[in-house]
Amino acid sequence: MTIHQALHQTVLKLLRPLVRVLINHGVSQDAFAELSRQAYVKEGFAHMASRGKRATVSGVAALTGLSRKEVKRLNEADGDALGAEGHRRNKAIRVISGWMHDPDFQATAEPAKLAIEGDGPCFAELVKRYSGDITPVAMLSLLQDSGNVSVDNGYVTLEKKAFIPMATPLDRLNILGTDAGELIETIGHNMMAVPESRLFQRKVSNALVHKDALSEFRELSNQRSQELLEEYDAWLSRHEVQDESEAAYVAVGIYYVEHTEQEITP
Repeated sequence: MTIHQALHQTVLKLLRPLVRVLINHGVSQDAFAELSRQAYVKEGFAHMASRGKRATVSGVAALTGLSRKEVKRLNEADGDALGAEGHRRNKAIRVISGWMHDPDFQATAEPAKLAIEGDGPCFAELVKRYSGDITPVAMLSLLQDSGNVSVDNGYVTLEKKAFIPMATPLDRLNILGTDAGELIETIGHNMMAVPESRLFQRKVSNALVHKDALSEFRELSNQRSQELLEEYDAWLSRHEVQDESEAAYVAVGIYYVEHTEQEITP
């Protein structure tokens, strides 16, 4: 098998679960093909720029095999419909993290029950400190929709520490685009990088687990994974900077999957 044959099989394996999502949401092959062409154009410009070359329409056309007319059209298209949702998600995570780790918003080392508004530490002050441009009302609604907080007699209680928005299709689609994209980015980096520059990317799997044990392992995995992510979140919070010019983005993700052989066989 040649490298190209192996790559084609890998891409097909990667595309099948994505296409499954697209079919479930009524996205046609023509629409997906258009998105694919746009991705080639966006990545083509980034590829040339990363190598110190002048990124031109003609250069990207030669790199991708698209016409110059298509490259120009696709480069000007709006492909960031989920950008606002991603922005909201990141702000919500920061608010919850601040609630968990900022002593001003804690009681006996745990997230305090906060008045929605008032003098001193309150939910409105928490949102202002950690989300900046999102109003307390909008943030409260977002966290209520995701099941992270409850409200009683003007006080807000943090019920769940992990922010997993599932209230709207846009929230769910944003997770798919961001988290799956970051995993692929890590794997792609490791394929090209020298050993000392590779990023951590591991998994453990077993195809012979008894079906009756799945729920027990899922519970174990959920608990241990949440504990580890909270430990990472606390460490990252201690190393935050206010000057964005000195900041970098970092993420560590954990996923869980289970299926039977029948579920994955065509």
